[in-house]
Amino acid sequence: GDWSSDVCSSDLLKRKVRKLIEEENPRHPYTDDQLAALLQGQGIQVTRRTVAKYREDLHIPSTHQRRRREA
Repeated sequence: GDWSSDVCSSDLLKRKVRKLIEEENPRHPYTDDQLAALLQGQGIQVTRRTVAKYREDLHIPSTHQRRRREA
């Protein structure tokens, strides 16, 4: 489908963001830029800003905070 017109895709994208973060290397957490690039690699047109918004919606800390938490 066409992601840009798919209103329901935000829930799917949030799940994808969460999954990527769950599977990341705790010593090298993804940045929002890297997460956006990974999703774009799956054919999903998403900006870093959108990824950051979804991450915040999921109450997932920033890259810096995740790295410190796991260290």
